[in-house]
Amino acid sequence: MAVYALTGFSLVSLLSFGYLSWDWMKPSLVADVATDPMEKSLPPSFTRPPHIIFILTDDQGYHDIGYHGSDIQTPTLDRLAAEGVKLENYYIQPICTPSRSQLITGRYQIHTGLQHSIIRPRQPNCLPLDQVTLPQKLQEAGYSTHMVGKWHLGFYKKECLPTRRGFDTFLGSLTGNVDYYTYDNCDGPDVCGYDLHEGEDVAWDQSGKYSTFLYTQRVSKILASHSPKEPIFIYVAFQAVHTPLQSPKEYIYRYRSMGNVARRKYAAMVTCMDEAVKNITWALKKYGYYDNSVIVFSTDNGGQTFSGGSNWPLRGRKGTYWEGGVRGIGFVHSPLIKRKRRTSWALVHITDWYPTLVSLAKGNLSNVQGLDGYDVWPAISEGKESPRTEILHNIDPLYNHAKYGSLEDGFGIWNTAVQASIRVGEWKLLTGDPGYSDWIPPQTLTNFPGSWWNLERLTDGLKKSVWLFNITADPYERYDLSEQRPDVVRTLLMRLVHYNQTAIPVRYPAENPRAHPDFNGGAWGPWASEDDGEEWEGSRESLKSRNKKKKKKCKICKLRSFFRKLNTRLMSNRI
Repeated sequence: MAVYALTGFSLVSLLSFGYLSWDWMKPSLVADVATDPMEKSLPPSFTRPPHIIFILTDDQGYHDIGYHGSDIQTPTLDRLAAEGVKLENYYIQPICTPSRSQLITGRYQIHTGLQHSIIRPRQPNCLPLDQVTLPQKLQEAGYSTHMVGKWHLGFYKKECLPTRRGFDTFLGSLTGNVDYYTYDNCDGPDVCGYDLHEGEDVAWDQSGKYSTFLYTQRVSKILASHSPKEPIFIYVAFQAVHTPLQSPKEYIYRYRSMGNVARRKYAAMVTCMDEAVKNITWALKKYGYYDNSVIVFSTDNGGQTFSGGSNWPLRGRKGTYWEGGVRGIGFVHSPLIKRKRRTSWALVHITDWYPTLVSLAKGNLSNVQGLDGYDVWPAISEGKESPRTEILHNIDPLYNHAKYGSLEDGFGIWNTAVQASIRVGEWKLLTGDPGYSDWIPPQTLTNFPGSWWNLERLTDGLKKSVWLFNITADPYERYDLSEQRPDVVRTLLMRLVHYNQTAIPVRYPAENPRAHPDFNGGAWGPWASEDDGEEWEGSRESLKSRNKKKKKKCKICKLRSFFRKLNTRLMSNRI
């Protein structure tokens, strides 16, 4: 049996401090909303397609919500979840692009070629153009579609942009990581650019506004200008709470007693996001949408423990296939739910939102082949059994092969050096290198020299390449049963073989120097023409030569960036 060592750990660090009892109706700092706009809900009705608001947060840990016992204050999310349906058997992907691609396409990443890593800013890559996206299906059903927030599904040519993939409007960032105030993003030394876009144009004029505020205000404006008689879909992909850890100081002040600096800033960002959701919900009621609306809340992957996040008591973190990387926070809030105020243990995956939401919208799925998602609305609304019985977490043939894996260890049918993970019923199998595998309790009180988290570490099993867990009985993945149940291991390996036979080649092209923001006026944006192939390599003209030609323009860009950052630091309230 595995031997566990407890290091830097105290019972005090596991205590949950609860959250303040905030007034649901109190105006917040996120947006200006009229006083008491809410009215009593009308009886639920499906006579008209419902308005759909999908809220996706970035890097929020499994533990980092009030109803999971967190020390972070999330009163809005707690209330919405309590009045709706909490999804406690809900799975996402371990990193950004894979979760977003599976939400938008309803397909596993092995079926879109995005099974390795993320789409990086300088790669000539994006969500495959032959995929019919969720917003496109909703447009077909008569919906107005809008996106606010982080895209991270590629932008190397205009055909890849959100407004070309089914969204009527877009305000947000195209890359995966920007400053919350300046919207600058660096993809390596001296490869920096501005990344905030309005439609297909660079939104220079919005610099200096904290992104959580900016995105929430945009959602309110969209609702104010649209008629609640016409169906609307708004995809709100908050940048929060991804690094960099930045928050207005009034939110940080609430956590001034929290000893861990990273956790303090992270907590402030989560609470700010919680207030943003409150204002979005308020706007739905103010403008007459709420009674016929469905609000879906989801995280995109596990929390990053190096940056204040916590997935306790789950094992692992963001970027891993342990439960801490792939089990997400999820809930649905809607007056249209038949059985409200409950917790659902139905198996749900992020690919399921595509067929579920299109079906709710009375859209047509008959012409969409090869979906990996299921319509789980009956399971959510009525408490029926989920149609899903298994989840392919992923098969990544390009990830570093495990040193101790082999075809022999995989019964001659699967090379266990390959990173892969699958869940079938109550069983979960991992092969290859699943990623960092420790359990990390909440980081609340102390900064430790050299490392700032309390750590419970597994001290054996480092030479393994196969793990098997009964996730229903052992959700924290403490008892590896691979040696006791080789029959189950073989069965799940056969499922991996089956899925691998359906996989398409990995799309992970080399970075292209043409993507440098200096060639695009100082901003990240499309650089290939629409006539170029999907993995267009472009000109290999040296970056030095191109910089020389645009020397004057780049100096202007740098000067503008300097004053933009100076203005932000003078005007914004942040720590």
